[in-house]
Amino acid sequence: MIPLQGQIIAAFGRHYLAELANGSLLECVPRGKKSEVACGDFVELGRTADPPASFRTDTSTAPRAGGQAVIEAILPRKTLLYRSVAHREKLIAANVTQLIVVVAAEPSFNDELLARCLVAAYSQQLETLIVLNKCDLAAQAATARAQLAPYRAIGYRVLELSAKKNATPLLPYLQGHTSVLVGQSGMGKSTLINSLLPDAHAATREISSALDSGKHTTTHARLYHLNADSHLIDCPGVQAFGLHHLTLGDIEEGFAEFAAYRGQCRFNNCRHLHEPGCALRKAAAEGKISMRRLELFQQISRSGAV
Repeated sequence: MIPLQGQIIAAFGRHYLAELANGSLLECVPRGKKSEVACGDFVELGRTADPPASFRTDTSTAPRAGGQAVIEAILPRKTLLYRSVAHREKLIAANVTQLIVVVAAEPSFNDELLARCLVAAYSQQLETLIVLNKCDLAAQAATARAQLAPYRAIGYRVLELSAKKNATPLLPYLQGHTSVLVGQSGMGKSTLINSLLPDAHAATREISSALDSGKHTTTHARLYHLNADSHLIDCPGVQAFGLHHLTLGDIEEGFAEFAAYRGQCRFNNCRHLHEPGCALRKAAAEGKISMRRLELFQQISRSGAV
């Protein structure tokens, strides 16, 4: 029998929802205790018995394939975005082409977290976009705008908007991409999603009803279709973004503006901290690169990239 194939569009703990080629939905679980499945993954499925009543819902507007399935295999991925600390990884999304980091005028955002997200995106060769939300708060937006100035200066795209008033300026940036939306809690990511996708809340409620087998399960991510060629993956707010899976060289490459000075330090193994003859520290002192960006690199490297 040819196995079913589908795409994972939602994850609740170890319970997943796969969308089949005909648009129907099928609840599925990984084989074994360890799960290495991410939202956006394309998978092969083996059908099993009907799920228990607590695992079913009759409220979804999408057709149900019926029964439950086991994830037999994850098909080759084009990209995989994840964060990590020592001996532990947190998968975010698979097969995405663009990372969108949402920051806000208020509350203030963590620029180290922003830098880490962008380094992770670079490691997977993803396009990137920074969305500055809540720009209707003029004074706070001016402060946030200044904080983002070093990113604009080195070529990062920054889109300013107020999701509560109008999120449509984001739509052109989403076309033709599978984008993943990442941001700290409180940045207005949910408002952005609900503005772009009015049915998103209802869809999430239906998926929760389909997969939430207990009060302590956590939604990892949810994929929405904007159109046939454009998709958006939303994931919970993040307060930390470990990069333990990347080497120091990988992280340095993720700071694109450092490229012009690579190999010019006196010592080949320069960590750009206190070593004499450091080309990066000299460039920052001369205003050729952002001192704040160098400080962020130093913070990440000192922390062991976690």
